Amino acid sequence: MTRGGKPRATGAEARALDDVGGAHVMSWVIAIMLFLTLLAGAAGLGTARAAGALDRQMAGRLTVQIVEGETQRRDAAAARVLAVLRTLPDVVRATPVPQADLARMLQPWLGKDAEAAGLPVPALIDVDLTSDAGTAITRVGAAVMRASPAARVDAHATWLGPVGRLLDTAAWLAGAIILLMLGATTAVVMLAARAGLEAHRATIEVIHMLGATDRQVARLFQRRIALDAGIGAVVGSMVAGGAILLVARQIGALESELLGGMRLGVGDVAMLIALPFAFVALAVVAARLAVLAQMRRML
Repeated sequence: MTRGGKPRATGAEARALDDVGGAHVMSWVIAIMLFLTLLAGAAGLGTARAAGALDRQMAGRLTVQIVEGETQRRDAAAARVLAVLRTLPDVVRATPVPQADLARMLQPWLGKDAEAAGLPVPALIDVDLTSDAGTAITRVGAAVMRASPAARVDAHATWLGPVGRLLDTAAWLAGAIILLMLGATTAVVMLAARAGLEAHRATIEVIHMLGATDRQVARLFQRRIALDAGIGAVVGSMVAGGAILLVARQIGALESELLGGMRLGVGDVAMLIALPFAFVALAVVAARLAVLAQMRRML
């Protein structure tokens, strides 16, 4: 009997119902589901951060190329274009790229001294605009072309736009994977709870004869599912955390500006930490709903 005279399942009955078949399998299923979900979540959050960083880098950024075969004409045209750019109200900053840096970047393709070999190397000027509006880009492009017909204006958004869209798509796909994992986990938990009820039908009938209610029996299954989900969540979180740290360390070693933008922030880490607790809560709620619905059909 419970406090207040209400009947309840005895400790022996609770232990009998706790011994649900496949309990350890449930823990492993939760661990695997959570492992994959945490990986997808970390990848999605990191990709979203990289996409945001790329958008900020592309906003209002231009590269001006001065393509001239003769070095003196190229340098003179670059000086004229640079002087014009620094007088435009739409331009925040205009910085020429040193030819030594450019030669070093081209070295894998053109050799150590491309100019000495007679290969034309353009002059480059990095430009930051006050806004990324198309009208500002058009005005700057027109002014550059008047200064030198050999100049070409490339907006970063034009050639990095597909990369940004790819990163956005990858982030959305990661979110969809997380939702699918949550749905699959709910289905697995509900199937396990129903299988446990069928396996202990006789015990449940005896408990009902002793006066236990459906909700009291459901709490017994909830406790077992919560324990299994908790064990699985701990195992899955530890393995996923180690994998995420390993990948993060390898990305940091690459010193890539784009991949460096995938570094997770405090809010991202908090969301990942909340996922195991969400999994356990979801498993408990799904088990309770499945048990109550199944018992109404059984009895």
